[in-house]
Amino acid sequence: MARSNTAPSQETNPPDFLAWHVANKGDKGFWTRIGAAWFHRDRKGLSLQLEVVPINGRIVLRTPLDDEKKEPGA
Repeated sequence: MARSNTAPSQETNPPDFLAWHVANKGDKGFWTRIGAAWFHRDRKGLSLQLEVVPINGRIVLRTPLDDEKKEPGA
């Protein structure tokens, strides 16, 4: 049985999470925004869209701040 597409339209809905690449250099962490994630309609999963894929460090998902939700293309 095929599953129906439960992911919302990512172009019209602001993301539920922003994806960040975090690279540690000494005592500092450098954060670079690399994508976004949206809950599925049933809220049992996420669709993750990455613009780049880092080869080191880690990926962190964080809820957007209010000003980040207002950015075009965010």
